[in-house]
Amino acid sequence: MLIIMSEPEVKRGLPWIYFLRQLFICSGIWSCLFFMGLCMGSPTIIIPQLRREVNSTDAVSKEMASWLSSAFSYSGVPWSIIIPISITTVGRKITQTIVCVFSFIGFIILYTSSSVYLILISEICQGALFASFLTILVIVITEYSSSQYRGMFLTIKSATFFWGVLISNAIGTFYHWRNIAILGLICSAFSLLSILVWPESPLWLAKKRRFDECKKAHRWLKGCDVDSEKELEKIIANHQNVYKKSSIRTEVLESIKILNKIEFYKPILLSLLVLSLYTFSGKLVCTLYAIDIIKQITKSESTAYTGMLILDAVTVCTMYVGCALSKTLKRRTLLLTSSSIAILFMLVLSLYTYLVKLSIVAEEKHLSIALLVGYSVAIGSGPMILSTSITGELIPLQSRSLSMTIIALFFKFTQGTFVKVSPYFFDYFDTHGAFLTFAVLSSICLVLIYYYLPETKDKTLQEISDCITGVRNMDEGKELLPVGQNITIVPSNARIAS
Repeated sequence: MLIIMSEPEVKRGLPWIYFLRQLFICSGIWSCLFFMGLCMGSPTIIIPQLRREVNSTDAVSKEMASWLSSAFSYSGVPWSIIIPISITTVGRKITQTIVCVFSFIGFIILYTSSSVYLILISEICQGALFASFLTILVIVITEYSSSQYRGMFLTIKSATFFWGVLISNAIGTFYHWRNIAILGLICSAFSLLSILVWPESPLWLAKKRRFDECKKAHRWLKGCDVDSEKELEKIIANHQNVYKKSSIRTEVLESIKILNKIEFYKPILLSLLVLSLYTFSGKLVCTLYAIDIIKQITKSESTAYTGMLILDAVTVCTMYVGCALSKTLKRRTLLLTSSSIAILFMLVLSLYTYLVKLSIVAEEKHLSIALLVGYSVAIGSGPMILSTSITGELIPLQSRSLSMTIIALFFKFTQGTFVKVSPYFFDYFDTHGAFLTFAVLSSICLVLIYYYLPETKDKTLQEISDCITGVRNMDEGKELLPVGQNITIVPSNARIAS
């Protein structure tokens, strides 16, 4: 039982103070996502520039081009194991610092690169950054933000990533690609400096039984109103029986015990399903190979560059529209509706390009770009902003490290493979076959999501976990004691002092 007693040192702050604190912490995360977008968009521009410099496509072979586009995902695979372990053992702040340092080194190598192999090495250095996408970055936003802001912060996260892609492509279109590395160095330096202001995660501190630090960090982040104190009470209650130190053998036995529980698999499978929709929608592939795809459709290089920037700008704008819609619509409703519209555009694109190939209809550049824009609008306002956001909310509280490892490994491997084989896929099946495959795979994922995905909007992480595992919320109708006070853990059979 929890008993609340007076703590004079707790000071009540204005609500906007806590919002600004959470916003500043998230801005450091968004900065990481921005220069992650810079990295992701850079091969789209670097490859054509290198080929033009020597006036030959042999400067970057198709095989090397596919490696440059997929190296980020593959190099993130080992980090998908290292980062969750680091998050558990040393905390969120130190782990995020390591990620930013490796990213800073990667941008230095990119700026000084004199060959395509050094560019590949710089991308391998960014493996920690790309592995952080579904691990530390999502964890920080979900644990450091209040439930009423979390959805907005998570959706802005995805939009910021595509801002990086857009800026990278714009820089490469009008300037030399080395300017991308300069901007990346500035952003990574800002992220490193912002970490100095962070407190450690209240959830991590509670797991380590550092309850006094947990209370200070939680109240610094979220204040001491009724909802915040209720959340703090649950956090401490859920960790009051956790030992401060445990041996490696104990950790292994606990992991084996968790693997035998159905509650462990359900949120992971749901997360993998949502991320599969993100990958199989084909938007990331279309972004990375935008110039080649649009050139294949329109038969014009100038149209390809213009279309690429238009699609990137439309994607970013519609992602912010999606952020606004997510504040009013339920997560499931927005995801299902936007994904269905996107699948419809994929089918229309597939049919249109097939009819053009058969010379049944004449190819019209503006219509091709319009269909791609419609596809980008639907994907950007739903799956691209909600997939990783929902995944961050679904990760189980009691097995976050193990769950993140499994989810991140799956996502990095499938995304890397999908990006790697896509150039050959478009060559073999042509544009109409590629978009038809995207539509079929996305439809399968969407049907399963319709039947099994729960609603997560405006719920705390504990409430989402209870919903998935079928645990009833025992606090419904329970009256909280006065807030802004100290939480003291006492035995359940002890008497409550007046």
